[in-house]
Amino acid sequence: MKIPFNIPPKSSNEEKYISQAIANKKLSGEGSFNKKCVEWFNKSLPTLMTVITPSCTSALEMAMVLAEIGPGDEVILPSFTFTSTANVVALYGAIPVFVDIDPRTLNIDPQAIAKAVTPRTKVIMPVHYAGIGCEMDKIMEIAQKHNIWVVEDAAQGIFASYKGKALGTWGHMAAFSFHETKNIVCGEGGALTINDPRLVARAEIVRDKGTNRQQFLNGQVDKYTWQDKGSSYLLSELAAAFLLSQLEEGEQITAKRQAAWKKYYDGLADLEAAGHLKRMHVPAEAKGNAHIFYIVLNSVTEKASLWSYLKEAGIQSTTHYVPLHSAPAGIKYGRVSGSMSVTDDLANRMLRLPMFADLSSEDVTLVLEKIHAFFKAK
Repeated sequence: MKIPFNIPPKSSNEEKYISQAIANKKLSGEGSFNKKCVEWFNKSLPTLMTVITPSCTSALEMAMVLAEIGPGDEVILPSFTFTSTANVVALYGAIPVFVDIDPRTLNIDPQAIAKAVTPRTKVIMPVHYAGIGCEMDKIMEIAQKHNIWVVEDAAQGIFASYKGKALGTWGHMAAFSFHETKNIVCGEGGALTINDPRLVARAEIVRDKGTNRQQFLNGQVDKYTWQDKGSSYLLSELAAAFLLSQLEEGEQITAKRQAAWKKYYDGLADLEAAGHLKRMHVPAEAKGNAHIFYIVLNSVTEKASLWSYLKEAGIQSTTHYVPLHSAPAGIKYGRVSGSMSVTDDLANRMLRLPMFADLSSEDVTLVLEKIHAFFKAK
């Protein structure tokens, strides 16, 4: 491919920090780099507590343990999301309840959430698709009314905000991803942020395989023992060293993506005005992070044709999620609440364009030229 869909971002101190981590002879999950990543999150978001995890999936799993979900409980989430969002619910025997999305943003629809609440609803999991914040004020109102936990799936949400408040700080908990396809990366990795003081003490135990090891390290007890459910939720020091370098330069990385995003947005305005496509929408109250740039075509056939056309030109574009409510596991483990018409429609007509920090202006220009040529030839 002349222009790949994604290339992981680079930052200045990755190799230096990894070498320091090796020299420190502390490679497990509680070294100095892990602690510096925690400090960055606690200060920058801010949040009460952060656990730097091996993946966003493991962060979501830890959140489910803290929310104490189990058989018979229900968790409301969008069908238009990655499998992890629903899989962590099914793992603990609870039921993923799939609801529709807002056609403007492809984020979960608060009205659909309100209609889906039952006495069994334990958690709401909004997903900040493309780094565009969900309507968190409305979602928190619903949650408070019914005494429901809110866990933000902010896998794509770092350096983004809604109504001036950072994504990941609205809910009781939030999970971030540092997979190599994300804005900030360390290969595989994630973070769980905790914003409710009721969860902090237990979180220290759950993250350490269910033991009170942290109390032992702090000198509060003379030995540590198994206290609660838990697992190994700490990221290795080598990955944390890489991650710290990325976090330190995260604003610069994000700014480079935003420049490419704006060039796409401005460059496709004429095609939207002509009725050929719709550009992704960012509400005025949301500040995005340019994680994704997608367009919505007028038909499934036209989407497939443009996808193929760009591929022949050496440009790697891609679709996104197959709606979970229609997947075999979604049918087996979950249920649907309300209509899924928006999800079913837009999931089939959207196409994501190449987006990464080092995507050059010239490359964006080439993508735009090819898209225009496609429609001119029709």
